Amino acid sequence: MEEIVLMKNIKKKFPGVVANDGIDFYAKRGEIVSLLGENGAGKTTLMKILYGLYRKDSGEIYIKGKKVEINSPKDAINFGIGMVHQHFTLVNPFTVTENIILGFESKKFKLDLKKAKERVLNLMKNYELYVDPDAKISELSVGEKQKAEILKVLFRNIDILILDEPTAVLTPQEVRELFKTLKILKKEGKTIIFISHKLDEVLEISDRIVILRNGKLMGEREPKKTNKRELASLMVGKEIFDIFELSPTKKEEVILKLENLSALSDRGHVALKDVSFDVKSGEIVGLAGVSGNGQRELEEVISGIRFPIKGKIIYRGYDITYLSPKERINKGIGRIPEDRMETGLVLDLPVFENLIIEYFDKNPLSKGAFLNYKEIYSYCDNLIKTFDIKTPNQLITTKKLSGGNLQKCILARILTMNPKFVLASQPTRGLDVGATEFIHKKLIEIRQNGGGVLLISEDLDEILNLSDRILIIYNGEIMGEVMRGELTKEEIGLMMTGTRKEELHAVS
Repeated sequence: MEEIVLMKNIKKKFPGVVANDGIDFYAKRGEIVSLLGENGAGKTTLMKILYGLYRKDSGEIYIKGKKVEINSPKDAINFGIGMVHQHFTLVNPFTVTENIILGFESKKFKLDLKKAKERVLNLMKNYELYVDPDAKISELSVGEKQKAEILKVLFRNIDILILDEPTAVLTPQEVRELFKTLKILKKEGKTIIFISHKLDEVLEISDRIVILRNGKLMGEREPKKTNKRELASLMVGKEIFDIFELSPTKKEEVILKLENLSALSDRGHVALKDVSFDVKSGEIVGLAGVSGNGQRELEEVISGIRFPIKGKIIYRGYDITYLSPKERINKGIGRIPEDRMETGLVLDLPVFENLIIEYFDKNPLSKGAFLNYKEIYSYCDNLIKTFDIKTPNQLITTKKLSGGNLQKCILARILTMNPKFVLASQPTRGLDVGATEFIHKKLIEIRQNGGGVLLISEDLDEILNLSDRILIIYNGEIMGEVMRGELTKEEIGLMMTGTRKEELHAVS
């Protein structure tokens, strides 16, 4: 096969960080190449250089055998390169067709909506990417938005498609649909570069797997000649276990109970509808669902940021429905928020202040109205060591830390208070396998120590691996409860798209 992409000795530095340290990378026509690596390994930086979002410090790039300089995404598109980002870049008030043609330039013909829509419909048919071309982006599901992003790239006649974490928020059925499309593109001779943390998927879809660590190339593997353990070891330098055996615990005390809970969204729509369930001591209850089905509202109602319009929240026998977030923290409720950047941490504050922000007023961290800085610095040094937070010191601003270390800051702050209940919302989103394993172990420790965990995650593998019981939410309603190992991943995926548990046999 023809070598369509060749990157030679690519180097890229940011202040204090060598992101790409002399990386060689190639991809052939009609090939699916996966890029693996921890957060900060350099894989996204390398692809952003290829797409023109970053400029390399040194090195050479060849496209179809010709040496090129790519200084912008416009240059990349002209060379036949397209990229679908992990965070979508669609305009919500516009239709699918309008988003697809947005910014499109053509010297061959004057673009109009009618002709564009016809071409979009042909692309949908050719690549089995079906979505209503007249629907507004705000009306689409996450899976449909991703289809629109891929169509937007294909509309520009690209030969090389870069996908950054494309399955992060998809159901198993949507993953199958995506892989079907990728195989059609591959058969047509397109080159696909697939960035993912999900080793099962990488092994399934790839022709080759390229592994990066600390900005350096660690090697490449053929899927048939490797396995998850070897890949994880190459990524992080040690063996990783992604499936945990949950030892039996006593599940006697009901720690948290929701009774007929309903709540509104920010837009005033009913986002939660008569939700009832409980979490007992010594168990992890997983809440599975596609993004936007009430998970965020549920997280905020339980943590006290949003009040319900109906129903009760009972914590260890106490009605906490209308208590403030601070009062809930004082009662022993810990929260790992969905958005660690916006609501979990104050990024402009130093690390030590973020580590004590929820309980700085407690002894021995304060004496009356005054903070005890000697005690605080000692306390935070201990947390940094215990939770292996990689930071030069505790005085630097928190925004300088990586995603995994930001999440460790939140864990350190919460777990040091020994909470009886932890609300963990998307705790490993965007994290590499090493940071993910660390956080999973901490959640299991809470369970083993008699605490209760509500795990809200769009990563179905995470839910399946960690949960004693699984609740499935769709359109603000609970579709049913599943015990560990009771249903297949595909059956749970059906429930995530609106099929109730008792209806599964009719669907199958």
